[in-house]
Amino acid sequence: MNEMKETKNTCAKTRKQLADEYGISIRTLNRRLYRYGIKPPPGLILPAWQKKIYKLLGNPAFVR
Repeated sequence: MNEMKETKNTCAKTRKQLADEYGISIRTLNRRLYRYGIKPPPGLILPAWQKKIYKLLGNPAFVR
């Protein structure tokens, strides 16, 4: 389980990958990011941004 936590934060991901982790659409993910004032740059979401997203939205279900 710790390996999965470490792996999920060590590589850049697309918005589609993040949305899939939460079981939501890309559009819903973007709405939630907008609601919390998170504006990652276009393209891949780097681990630093992922940490902010996971902190505000919570860990995806498969990590709990």
